[in-house]
Amino acid sequence: MKQKIRVVLADDHPVVLAGLRNLIEAEIDLDLVGEAINGQAALTTIQEKKPDVAVVDISMPEINGIELAKRLARELPDVRVLVLTLFEERSFVMRALAAGVKGYVLKRSAAENLVHAIRAVMQGKLYIDPSLTDEIRQSVTKVDDKCQQGSNARELTEREASVLKFLARGLTIKEIAGRLELSAKTVDTYKARASEKLHLKSRADIIRFASAQGWLENV
Repeated sequence: MKQKIRVVLADDHPVVLAGLRNLIEAEIDLDLVGEAINGQAALTTIQEKKPDVAVVDISMPEINGIELAKRLARELPDVRVLVLTLFEERSFVMRALAAGVKGYVLKRSAAENLVHAIRAVMQGKLYIDPSLTDEIRQSVTKVDDKCQQGSNARELTEREASVLKFLARGLTIKEIAGRLELSAKTVDTYKARASEKLHLKSRADIIRFASAQGWLENV
C-alpha cells in the first residue's frame, strides 16, 4: 500500500483551517497529522510531527509564514513548505521562493488547487498558483530558465557547490564559514564564482538551482 502524504496545516482563522481540514481529509492519499493557529505553534507541531508537507498561511501571528519557511529550511529541510495566502503580488512570491517555499497557493483558489499543489511539491516540483497573473508566473519561470540554461553542477568545484547548498538551506555567509572552517571572505568568493558560472543573480536563483539538482531533498 502506498504511503500517505503526511500534512500539517497552519492558519490563524478557524473557518479557513476547518475548510483546509475538510479538503485534506477527503483525499485517501493525504494524512492530516497536525494543526496550528499561529506561527510558533506551527513550528512546534512541525518539529514534533515532521510531516512531508506543511501548509502555512503567510500572515500568522508570532512567526509569519515566510520566517517559518526560512527556519524550517535550516532545521527541517525535508519538510516541503507550501504557503497559502491572499497576497498576489510578485514581491511576495519571490520572497517566498527565496525563503525556500516549494508551493504558493492563493486562498481564493485553495479549494481547486491546494490538493494538487501538495502532490506536486511531493514530486519535487515547484507549484505556483495558476490564478496568478501571467506576468508573475513568467517572472518565476525565468528564474527556472536561468537556473537551467548552461547551468550544470559539474561546472562547480566541491567548495563552490558546498557554499551554494548551504546558502540554499538558508545559512548566512558567517554560518557557512564556521561550518567549512573558512573565512567569511573566502566563502563570499566561492559564492561569487559559483553564481557567475551558473548565472545566478539572487538567493531565489540559488534556491531554484539547488532544488533542481536535488540538493534540498534529503539533507
